[in-house]
Amino acid sequence: MKPVSLALVGVGKIARDQHIPSIAGNTAFKLDAAVSRHGRIEGVENFTDFDEFLKSRPDVTAVSLCTPPEVRFDMAAKAISAGRHVMLEKPPAATIGEAEALSEMARKSGVTLFATWHSRFATAVAPAKAWLSGKDITGIKIIWKEDVRRWHPGQAWIWEPAGFGVFDPGINALSILTALLSDPVIVEKARLEVPSNKRQPIGATLRMRSAAGVPISADFDWRQEGPQTWDIEVTTREGVLRLSKGGSEMYVDDKLTGTGPDREYAGIYARFAELLQNGESDVDFQPLRIVADAFLCGENVLTDEFFD
Repeated sequence: MKPVSLALVGVGKIARDQHIPSIAGNTAFKLDAAVSRHGRIEGVENFTDFDEFLKSRPDVTAVSLCTPPEVRFDMAAKAISAGRHVMLEKPPAATIGEAEALSEMARKSGVTLFATWHSRFATAVAPAKAWLSGKDITGIKIIWKEDVRRWHPGQAWIWEPAGFGVFDPGINALSILTALLSDPVIVEKARLEVPSNKRQPIGATLRMRSAAGVPISADFDWRQEGPQTWDIEVTTREGVLRLSKGGSEMYVDDKLTGTGPDREYAGIYARFAELLQNGESDVDFQPLRIVADAFLCGENVLTDEFFD
């Protein structure tokens, strides 16, 4: 089949680190354009204005949106209206309302919309889901701690409204959680720690449960220096499963049972190609809903930190 002509919108760190190599490694796509106010990609036509791109390049049939979430809705809506297929970086939108509106627009327009959750494509997530199938889960604990200065240098938007704060990485853990469980997740209580000079949390602890009553806890923190922690531990009556390093390693009763290379973004582009071929959409907003519920019922605690 002829490769799908694709534009990358938002040429920042995640686009350069993950999207560009993954597109180059997938023969189903041909990167033909880029849209960014500041970044450029060599070898393709570059635009600084999204409207001008849509007008000038009707031959580019799909867009991958890697912009901050607060501006993503308008771009996605324009692309869908112009008949383009759309892939959304996580989180798919700033609010549940925006996400659901985009889903309905795509359905009415007959185009593919893919709300991506790259951590679900980590090497050990599918084997973990298979191992848990049919088992009696008694508890789940998430510890997701990293250094914001290391992973988000110069990205001031993450501290602004719709920037998500520590939930920007934390939602990755929630995407794995909701992939592992068949039941919806209910937020019971949340504590959000906000630095004195910021508008979004730098730390968060959540108490949740599944609809079946399984207790779930999550501890998200952006202040961890040294080794980073991305772990999910699932206790069952048949043993304890642990996903480490963001889902790249799987342990059962502390015995390593599976590991592999980073294929997360390669996985989302393979999935996008599959959706396009089948004329389907994939719009699961469960992780975004959990974050929205945490903000809704959470207790905001202003810390004495001044985070620059």
